Amino acid sequence: MPVSPTYPGVYIEEVPSGVRALTGVATSIGAFVGFFSRGPLNEAVRVLSFGDFERIFGGLRADSEASYAIDQFFQNGGSQAWIVRTATAGSAVPATLILRNEADTEDALTLAAASPGEWGNNLRVEVDYGTQDPANTFNLAVREVIDGNEVSSETFLNLSMAAGSRNVTSVINDGSKLIRVTDAHATARPAANGTASDPILALTDFVNETMTANGNGVSAFGATTPASMAEAASRLQALIRPADNMTGSLETVTVEVHGSLGTGAVVTVKAGTDDLSDGVVLAGDLANSLGFNGAENVQTYAFGGGAAAFKQGAGTVGNDGTVPDGAALSAALDALEPVDLFNILCLPDTVRLGDNEALSVIGDANAYAEKRRAFYIVDVPHPPGTTRDEVSEIENWLDQNSTIRHKNAALYFPRPRIADPLDEFRLRTIPSSGTVAGVYARTDAERGVWKGPAGVDARLRGVQALETVLTDDQNGVLNPLAINCLRNFRVPGNVVWGARTLEGADLLASEWKYVPVRRLALFLEESLYRGTQWVTFEPNDESLWAQIRLNIGAFMQGLFRQGAFQGSNPRDAYLVRCDAETTTQDDINRGIVNIVVGFAPLKPAEFVILKIQQLAGQGQG
Repeated sequence: MPVSPTYPGVYIEEVPSGVRALTGVATSIGAFVGFFSRGPLNEAVRVLSFGDFERIFGGLRADSEASYAIDQFFQNGGSQAWIVRTATAGSAVPATLILRNEADTEDALTLAAASPGEWGNNLRVEVDYGTQDPANTFNLAVREVIDGNEVSSETFLNLSMAAGSRNVTSVINDGSKLIRVTDAHATARPAANGTASDPILALTDFVNETMTANGNGVSAFGATTPASMAEAASRLQALIRPADNMTGSLETVTVEVHGSLGTGAVVTVKAGTDDLSDGVVLAGDLANSLGFNGAENVQTYAFGGGAAAFKQGAGTVGNDGTVPDGAALSAALDALEPVDLFNILCLPDTVRLGDNEALSVIGDANAYAEKRRAFYIVDVPHPPGTTRDEVSEIENWLDQNSTIRHKNAALYFPRPRIADPLDEFRLRTIPSSGTVAGVYARTDAERGVWKGPAGVDARLRGVQALETVLTDDQNGVLNPLAINCLRNFRVPGNVVWGARTLEGADLLASEWKYVPVRRLALFLEESLYRGTQWVTFEPNDESLWAQIRLNIGAFMQGLFRQGAFQGSNPRDAYLVRCDAETTTQDDINRGIVNIVVGFAPLKPAEFVILKIQQLAGQGQG
């Protein structure tokens, strides 16, 4: 801050340098919209690996083109992507579970799977009263069980239906990745799993009690008082194992004791499986004496279960929904609005649409990519009953649908074929966008966004074959039309062999002919936009203009040294202008500062021409 001298001596004042470091943005963050097994609907979620995608969205599924594209994106070099799950409007439904109260007279708690889909039908919930306040609170555990194997679980302790720090709704909705509370009644907590006894105040309550087993009255403990509640539970568990007391395919029974003597211990009998048809029936003197309700009981409450289940209301079965139509794909783009930055947009499930519907989606995607300074990799529709694997077919399709041409988009042909792990590793043809997006990311990391993502280094990892094997002559037909080819060569294998935007057709003579030129421009625009926010509301005079030239010039010089521009010296490679010529007094009066930034882009060497000449009559020296 400025110094105000008040005494004789030396004063030190720190003067701002005016230098503000301008950092380039990331260039290869993917954005994928598609149909998946699980995960939040119409909400963008960031994933950093295919493992993240499997965990959050369920991984590969046969009717999801986007799932295969995401796998290819990460295989080919992608490291970060935003994923939006969508489905035809209203078709995806979450599994729900209604828990009844202890008396089975009213609904106590309604739970829903954290996201729509059939996956929620695998959720199981256990409720018990082994808490610090067993008369009023409860514990709730939720498990995801697939083919008898537990794949994930969560436990929430000392929950209450009343308001407070342990309120069931706030605790679960804030902390669970598996379930949500959608309705809770403050007056009724959910019934515990299994069949619970009345409170037991003394171990002598067990003496000479009987229960029905194999049709006969059997002494539970004889005249011997159990030494502990654990021993009492063990004896009881041994008594109720006979198959005649069990329903379904039940083979195991669990007896638990919660609480302590003197304050009212509770014995709970549970079936030992997740099958709703399994149970155990408690009857006779023991059941009557200890206050068991005599009902069949199960180990867990099951999502999607019907009202016939033990102390459950009629839940809703989860549904994945249907593959998104064009309206759903276009609407899902709005879910990317909260995302701060992405660079490569892919909508692989477009291939399933009819031509008219696909064209509408492609048009929306082009407009959105331009708005967000992103680049869109187009997937050509292949509706059922059509083929577009011939050169003439893709040529005619683009000719008939030339309205999709855009400077922020590119198209690749033919489609890759990969070994499908969901189909015994038979070859499956997939959309090209995810594979090529991964190549973009790998090229950016290895060489920079100014390097064309094509050539012998642009190998297609994980691609076993191509839908069509192109010749040089066929490539020569498609390249002038701005259809980028995927080729197979003997040594490098399957590679990207084209780097034109959809405005790169020779006839259009566009300045945005090449993918690296356009993507470099988008990178510069986004970086400069973010890096000059500090200029707003600064005094608009030569001092400000000089700072702008210094900061942007330093950023451009750094890129020049990395080889981002054409030219042997900075003057030939780029320019930064901000002065009285770019910003007139009228501009100043209107609060405007004009900055002119120019760059000489590197254009890819598409055609390598070797001129060979025979030299005749050369003497030897």
